Amino acid sequence: MTTKRISHSLLDPFLTTPLKKLYRVLHIPKRFPPEGIVIIGHLLALAGAVGFAFALKTGWGGWLAAFGVAGNHIADCIDGTHARATNQCRNGGELLDHFCDPLSFSYWLAGIGWGIGRLDLALVAVMTLYATAVLTNIKAKLIGEFTLDRFGPTEFKTLLVGFGIALALLPTPSTFAFWFFAILVGVGLLSLKIQLVKSVIEVNRKGAAPDTSEWELAGSSDS
Repeated sequence: MTTKRISHSLLDPFLTTPLKKLYRVLHIPKRFPPEGIVIIGHLLALAGAVGFAFALKTGWGGWLAAFGVAGNHIADCIDGTHARATNQCRNGGELLDHFCDPLSFSYWLAGIGWGIGRLDLALVAVMTLYATAVLTNIKAKLIGEFTLDRFGPTEFKTLLVGFGIALALLPTPSTFAFWFFAILVGVGLLSLKIQLVKSVIEVNRKGAAPDTSEWELAGSSDS
């Protein structure tokens, strides 16, 4: 069954759609696999995490963080475009893409937590992130729709790019960085609780008949 993709994102029409048009001027070789673009985006996410980790100690950290997050988003915008344009759409590529997305976000959250010396907040942030990702994917499976809210990945990445630039420009960003991250974690927890309640109601209303089958044990027989 094909899952519909529906985005309510506030920024996608202004950022993601124009970035997809950038694909035409990049002249990516047709033989280059779209999975390669996913990996490049993932490496840029790692660079962004390193930037966040050192942003309070170095002048280049904030700029590297902003560059890494922005580069990751550009790669995320054009990997699917390249796959469709070159007839290289593969289930494995989509799996790799969706696997890397939350992992990239977790790198950034861990990098920020490390940079401000609050790995406890980083742990809560990463757990909230993955809980949200699992909730989104399970809901998509049950109702056949993969839905992005108004404040989705594009908005989150834009916020992090702005945060990285602020870290690079502010003379003493330590207090700002702590409160930004603390508020971000708090809002994420609140949003997760709201999404959970809304998702339970939605899957009960729109989902197919509940799966009542039992687990089958591999290698067993009912002789």
